Amino acid sequence: MWPRSSTRTRTRTPAPRLYYLLFLFLFIFLWRWTNGWHRFLCSDSSTPPTAAPQPNRESSYTPALHNPHEPLVVESPSIEYIDLDNASFTHGDDRVLILTPLRDAASHLETHFRLLYELTYAHEKIDLAFLVGDSKDDTRAALHDEIKRIQAPSNPARFHSVMVVDKDFGDDMPQDVEDRHSFKAQGTRRKGIGRARNYLLYAALRPEHRWVFWRDVDIVENPETVIEDLMMHDRDVIVPNIWFHRIDDNGKDIEGRYDYNSWQESRRYKEFRTHRTYLAWQAHNSPSKRQRNLHHEIPLDGIGGVSILVKADVHRSGINFPCYAFENQADTEGFAAMAKRAGYGVWGLPNYVVWHVDTQEKEGNLKGRKEDGKE
Repeated sequence: MWPRSSTRTRTRTPAPRLYYLLFLFLFIFLWRWTNGWHRFLCSDSSTPPTAAPQPNRESSYTPALHNPHEPLVVESPSIEYIDLDNASFTHGDDRVLILTPLRDAASHLETHFRLLYELTYAHEKIDLAFLVGDSKDDTRAALHDEIKRIQAPSNPARFHSVMVVDKDFGDDMPQDVEDRHSFKAQGTRRKGIGRARNYLLYAALRPEHRWVFWRDVDIVENPETVIEDLMMHDRDVIVPNIWFHRIDDNGKDIEGRYDYNSWQESRRYKEFRTHRTYLAWQAHNSPSKRQRNLHHEIPLDGIGGVSILVKADVHRSGINFPCYAFENQADTEGFAAMAKRAGYGVWGLPNYVVWHVDTQEKEGNLKGRKEDGKE
């Protein structure tokens, strides 16, 4: 017998690349069978796939079917794009929203609209918005008449737009001065005003607004340049001083201090007297000295609501007028506390005076407020 060979016969397996080729061939075959490459090819590479067929080349042209649904019309009026990052506006181009809550204000509207009309800031860059609520007089009718007059198409100085918001809150607090400004009424009253301000703000604020100017209806005198004057300080929140005219028996204007809601807090302990410093008493008595120091600023912890200029982004960041106790404050004073808590600056101009109507307020409502500006 022949001896067995030590070399065994080896079974050869196909090379791995052969499997790859078979798989590729099968994939191509199935793809062409199910889809057809001819639908994705163009006979002329110089012609875009989406171009319309030419009459003389229709037989050789095969369009690319890559978008089976209808094209989206991005110019649709239902789509709005807002760029809140565009902060390249100069002061002269900024849109201003003037907001005024109204209640039983019919007797003040004529003066209010006269002062608005006299503002030197470009009227086409001003939007007006009013909230009328819980009025028992003819505020709505009087407001309608004033708006109709000032926004007449023939008036070249009409404002960009006017909005009127109707909202009753069920507030039946008496509107006479003694009851309205009494100490015991302030908690309920100020929370109600804060709620009305918020309703008006959220109804009227638009992306194009760069500033919000809160303005009470019972202002009787202010510089015509008040918007530009406050705006030039470029502060997050800024208020002027609020006084009133009162002629005494000798015919002298006593220039009474009105708004004691703008103040500096020296302590924040509720167990002690605050010893607040009031903006109302920080101005020079001499009109000439006030004029020379017109734009002198001081920081504030609380503000009143007669006249406030606010950067609109402060409101957009969630700073509003609390209708509840926030750091023991509400309405505009709560707004100031909230703004400062969020890191915004709150400022006042002691020598820049805006004049409020004389409410003939009794001395008892000002008890404890001394002429040195402290309690």
